[in-house]
Amino acid sequence: MAGRLPLEETLAPLIAVVGSDGSGKSTLAADILEHVARDRPAEMGYLGLGSGEQGRAIGRWPLVGAPLQRFLEGIADRLRDPEDTIPGILAARYAMRRSRKRRARFDALLEKRRNGVTIVTDRYPQLEVPGLHDGPIMAARAPNPSIAEMQQRERALYAGMAIWVPTLVIRLNVDVDTVMARKPDHVRALIERKVETVPLLKFNGARIVDLDATMPYDEELSLALAAVDEALASA
Repeated sequence: MAGRLPLEETLAPLIAVVGSDGSGKSTLAADILEHVARDRPAEMGYLGLGSGEQGRAIGRWPLVGAPLQRFLEGIADRLRDPEDTIPGILAARYAMRRSRKRRARFDALLEKRRNGVTIVTDRYPQLEVPGLHDGPIMAARAPNPSIAEMQQRERALYAGMAIWVPTLVIRLNVDVDTVMARKPDHVRALIERKVETVPLLKFNGARIVDLDATMPYDEELSLALAAVDEALASA
């Protein structure tokens, strides 16, 4: 199946819920999955990197955990900042390993869709905003040709995923103050960047429904399920 183009395949639908941290992606995606699974085979698809929980786990190590967590978070911040420089070959290799893991998860979900399983996911790979929102990790400047070549190979991984357009994207919009109230341990400057770039996510022309993630949740869920039902009916 390698090399097959999206237009040559009929896949089961994929519903992606996207938005900033603190917008309620995971909660909404879980409720959408419960709704969809009543009528068809459906599963939750995980396309994240697990780096947040991994970092928190490291931070709980005795003595060295907290400083090591800060060091690793500093490297991650530099990798995703377009105004910074990729901090060396080891950081670039780390980013490539993580992105290859995401590509492997993506390919596994494609195989499930080929087998008729509808996928709901609370994130989706994209190229429009490198460094954030599950885009390429290496958004910073490459310091030399070798790392620049690795950066291009990483972009190619994401380009290969982005050609598979989701059936429906539910894009959750939220303000920075609401996120910080929900996630007080997060860095405000990074949340500001994430919130302001959510509208830039187009997912290669996918059908997108925007929802205000600060409305009462029952209303948000009702609107989301109506959009999902419409998309699945026409898929």
